[in-house]
Amino acid sequence: MIRTSLRLLLCVGVLGLASPGLAQTAAPQWNGAVLTRPADWYATPQARALADTVILHQSPEGGWPKNTSLAVSPDAVPVDERSKNTFDNQATTLPMAFLARVIHAGERPGDREAFDRGLDYILAAQYPNGGWPQFFPLREGYWSRITFNDDAMVRIMVLLRDIASGAAPYDFVDAGRRLRAAEAVARGTQLILDAQIRQNGVRTAWGAQHDERTLEPAWARAYEPPSLSGSESVGVTRFLMAIPDPSPEVVAAVEGAVGWFQAVALTGVRFEPTTEDDGLPDARLVSDASAGPLWARFYELGTNRPIFLDRNSVVHYDIAGIERERRTGYRYYGEWPLALIREDYPAWRRRIGLTAPDAR
Repeated sequence: MIRTSLRLLLCVGVLGLASPGLAQTAAPQWNGAVLTRPADWYATPQARALADTVILHQSPEGGWPKNTSLAVSPDAVPVDERSKNTFDNQATTLPMAFLARVIHAGERPGDREAFDRGLDYILAAQYPNGGWPQFFPLREGYWSRITFNDDAMVRIMVLLRDIASGAAPYDFVDAGRRLRAAEAVARGTQLILDAQIRQNGVRTAWGAQHDERTLEPAWARAYEPPSLSGSESVGVTRFLMAIPDPSPEVVAAVEGAVGWFQAVALTGVRFEPTTEDDGLPDARLVSDASAGPLWARFYELGTNRPIFLDRNSVVHYDIAGIERERRTGYRYYGEWPLALIREDYPAWRRRIGLTAPDAR
């Protein structure tokens, strides 16, 4: 009864209703924006109340659930057991980054304990070869594959890289854990290099998920096949570009990825939402000579042809061949690599002292 009352009070505090002063402050929603508040906000009662609620959602293993508002008491939003202990959809990494900002603004023992447990959980989840699964403890099925999908592994690597640096807001992390984080980043970086898909010896991109033993691209959901990813490979490439003093192997990996993005770009077409005669939404690929480059989410291994799948896992080479439910319910086309190619890549080459952009 006491614990339930405490949770209700925390919920009220997080919503900004605990006092007249807090009522004038917009209550944070649980999403990436919780990391963008002014630095002094993280020392406020509202931020600390949110931290208390976030900690209530932490599992005994040390992770957090996905698709759950951590701004609301667990009593008010029971978590599906299948959603616990994951890195998917910013789970675990986002609450860790938020707690770090609260701790940096004024440490409380409970916050530090939760952060340390979360960091130990992340480090324990790493495979010996350097990759991370989508869920930990491991589960039978695609949840145990090395997961680049939706930037899960990249988010982990960025968090650990920042922790290892010892810079704010992670300057409170003890030296031993910073060292372990740095070692984990080194193993993860090597895994990225080892998993990069080669075609006739040429480095290209990555799959959305890779087998944790063979490192080959692997299945996830029924419509997410082993393939080269026009989306997730962008985040992986950006992570490699952020390495301050890249090795020749890292440079080759970036050059290979950017060259592949350039080679598989679709031109003269655009993907647009439509409304059919029955009044229901749909989407289609149409010719448009003025359209900018477009990329597919999945490219067939070996051929680099865009591929599209329904929930029956049958491969189609034309998005019109799959069911409307998938055409409108999944992002099969996007401009993911555009800014990388036009802005990030030239700046990266200048930073590391290479000549004008000339991806291989």
